[in-house]
Amino acid sequence: MATSTRPTEVLESVVIRFAGDSGDGIQLTGNQFTAASALAGNDTATFPDYPAEIRAPAGTLAGVSGFQLHFSSRDILTPGDRADVLVVMNPAALKSNLKWLKPHGMLIVNTDSFQAKNLKMAGYATHPLEDGSLATLQVVQIDLGRLTGEALVGMGLSAKEVERCKNYFALGLVFWLYERDTQVVEDEIKKKFGTRPLLFDANLKVFRAGWNFGETTELFRTRYTVPAAAIPPGLYRNISGNESLSLGLVAAAQVAGLPLFCGSYPITPATEILQTLANLKEFDVRTFQAEDEIAAVVATIGASYANHLAVTTTSGPGIALKSEAMGLAVMTELPLVVIDVQRGGPSTGLPTKTEQADLLQVLYGRNGESPLPVLAARSAADAFETAYEACRIALKYMTPVVLLSDGSIANGAEPWRVPRVADLAPIPIDLLDDVAKLQNGEFLPYDRDPKTGARPWVKIGTQGLEHRLGGLEKWERTGHIAYDAENHQRMTLARQAKVDAVVQDIPPTEVYGERDAKVGVLSWGSTYGSCRTAIDQLRAQGHKVAHVHLRWLNPLPADLGKVLHRFKRVLVPEINNGQLLPLVRAKYLVDAKGFNRIATQPLSVAEVAEAISSWL
Repeated sequence: MATSTRPTEVLESVVIRFAGDSGDGIQLTGNQFTAASALAGNDTATFPDYPAEIRAPAGTLAGVSGFQLHFSSRDILTPGDRADVLVVMNPAALKSNLKWLKPHGMLIVNTDSFQAKNLKMAGYATHPLEDGSLATLQVVQIDLGRLTGEALVGMGLSAKEVERCKNYFALGLVFWLYERDTQVVEDEIKKKFGTRPLLFDANLKVFRAGWNFGETTELFRTRYTVPAAAIPPGLYRNISGNESLSLGLVAAAQVAGLPLFCGSYPITPATEILQTLANLKEFDVRTFQAEDEIAAVVATIGASYANHLAVTTTSGPGIALKSEAMGLAVMTELPLVVIDVQRGGPSTGLPTKTEQADLLQVLYGRNGESPLPVLAARSAADAFETAYEACRIALKYMTPVVLLSDGSIANGAEPWRVPRVADLAPIPIDLLDDVAKLQNGEFLPYDRDPKTGARPWVKIGTQGLEHRLGGLEKWERTGHIAYDAENHQRMTLARQAKVDAVVQDIPPTEVYGERDAKVGVLSWGSTYGSCRTAIDQLRAQGHKVAHVHLRWLNPLPADLGKVLHRFKRVLVPEINNGQLLPLVRAKYLVDAKGFNRIATQPLSVAEVAEAISSWL
C-alpha cells in the first residue's frame, strides 16, 4: 500500500466492534483485524458474539453476528466494556449493537442496506440516519454495496459474489484508519482464495479499494495509531480459549509420556476442542466423535483403563447426561479430565451465549457421594496452564477432574506466551507393570498411596495383574463387590480424603491489593479480567480494595478462610444467580455479598467497579 499523507493521532487503546448478518463475514473481519493488531505488538482481547439462530433470515435481529476487539499499548484483561468505534452492515446490526457504543463514539454505517424492508425487519419506525437519534455520535455513512460494485466492474462476478466481498472493503477502511499492516490480510486472501484466481483478485481488489477510500475521502480528518505494548520477551501467538485448552491437554500427555484420547459429542461452545485435537494426530492423539454424550464419556473411561490420558469435552447439558458415568469414574478411581465449556441454560438454553452457572452442577450433580476436584480457567491464555494442571492432578491422584471454561473464554482470543517445555511441571507416571513389584506377591486394586490416596494404575495386559472394575461398591483394598455398610462408609471417606488431599498441590492464595482491604473481591472463571481491572481503577483513586481469584473450586485453598477474614467485606461477582457465594458464606462464615448478572455477556468493568463502590 502507498504511504498515507494524513496526520496521525496516538491513542493508548481502542475498542472496535463489527456487527452484521452471519453471512457478512463479521467473524473473519474481526479475526483478521485482531491478527494485524497482535503483529503490531498490541495487547489484544476479543469477544466474538455469535447469533443464537442458525441461518436466521438476513436482516433480522436474530441473525446479527458481532465481534469486539480491544487492542492497546498496555496490558489489558478484557475485550472492553463499550466500543470507541462501531461498524454496522445493516439496520439490525445497528439496532442490537448501538448500546455497546460509547457516547460520542464513531459509528461507521453501511448505508446501502438501510432500505425500507430492512428497517422494518429491524423494528425501526423511522429512519435512524435521518431522524436525529444519532446526533451525539460521529456518524460516517458509506455505501459499501455501491463502492464494492464499482471496484469490481468488469470482472464478471454475480451480484451475490459482489455482495460477499463488501466486508473486505470495510476491513480495508479500518486498516487504513488504524494504520494496520495490510500484508496480513493480503496473505490471508491468498491462502483462502489462491486456488480460485477470480475470487482472489476480487477480494484483494476490494480490500485495497477500502484502504484507498480512507485515504482519498474527506470523511476522516486523521488516522490513529496505538503503539506496541511493553510485554516480556518471548514467542507469542494469538490463541482462543478452546485452542489453548487443546494444546494444554497435548502438552500434558507428551510430558507424561502417554497417548491422549478425547471422546466427545459435538456441542456448542466446546466442539472446537475436539476439532483441534483431531488435527494433532502426530502427537499420538486419538479422537472419537461419539453418537451421544454417554457413549463419549464411557469410551473415555475405557481409554483411561487402557493407560491413556483420557479427556471428554462438553457443555452444561452434556454434563447432565455424563453424570452417572462420571460417578462410575469416581467409583473406579481412574484418571479422567472432564471439560465443561459453560453456556447459558437451563436445558438447551442459549448455546452461543456465555454463563458460569454450572459450578453447583459439577460439584454436586451426581447421585451419592461423588467428590471430584474442580478447577476453572480465567482467560483464553490461562486455559493452557489450567488444562495442564487438570491432567497432572487427575494422573497423580487417580481421580476424574472437572475443568470449567465458558463461552467467552472458549471463543475469545488474546496473545499467549508459548512456554518452554523445560518449564512445564513434571508429570511422573508410575504404572504397575510387574507382579514382582507387589508386596507379598498380592495384587490389591484399591491399595492406596499414603500421601495422595491414589490406588495403583495397572499397565493394561500385565500378566498376573488382571482385574475388573465397575460401578458397584468395592471392598477396600481387594476391589471385590461389597454391600457391607461399614466398608461403604470407609470407601466413601477414602474417596473424599483423596480429593481433599489435592489441597497440598494448591499454592498459597494470592492477594492483589491491600491484605486488610475494606472490600475484597473474590472471583472465579472468566470474571477475572473485569474484577482485576475494576480493582486497578479503584486503587488508582485511593480506595483500599483487593482481589482474590480462584483457580481451584474443590478443594478450596487451605488458607482462603484466613485471607477472606482479613477483609471487612467480601464481594463475589458471578455470571449466575449466586453459586460460589453460599459455599463461601457457609464454609468461612464471612460477610460476603454477591453481584450477579445473567445477561449472556461477560461482566463489564464499570458495573463491577460500581458494585464495589457501593460498599466503600
